Amino acid sequence: MVTPRITREQWNQHILGFPGLVTDAEQLQADLDQLRLEMEHDSEVFPDSTARIIELTAGTPADTWSNWAEIEDDTPVTPVTFSSKVTEETHITGLLIEDLSDSDKRYELEIAWGDDKTRFLVHRFLSGEVKKLPAIQFMRIRAESIPVGERVYYRMRCQEPLATCEVSLRYHHHPL
Repeated sequence: MVTPRITREQWNQHILGFPGLVTDAEQLQADLDQLRLEMEHDSEVFPDSTARIIELTAGTPADTWSNWAEIEDDTPVTPVTFSSKVTEETHITGLLIEDLSDSDKRYELEIAWGDDKTRFLVHRFLSGEVKKLPAIQFMRIRAESIPVGERVYYRMRCQEPLATCEVSLRYHHHPL
């Protein structure tokens, strides 16, 4: 059986008879472009100095959430906020747990953006000397982006009151 050949004009007439198909193809291409951006992008790290840390503190008493606090580094006098880096639509792609104040304890962390604290990350982790993971752990984040100009907050709880956790964030901007 021979497949009949059609001309470009016949094909265009056929496609134009189904305008939704063209729109769907354009949306599919936009979605593919977005997925590619998530796979291939130039990441930044916060804090952007190896001399700086982000220290998160759990609430008190034990297993109590801390108050929401803006994520910032430990720069003396005027800490740098992560929110100051949200100059374009921003996506946090990873969180590195660098150190914990208490071994053999479970921690839980939430990160959110905006005044309404729109949560985009919840993570539970533990650290220990024996039969548990070391403090250094990397977590990939696949969450929605942070809109331009929004503040970024955290809250944390732990089995130990006022436990601390040192982290760094990997992030990238989305083109406007």
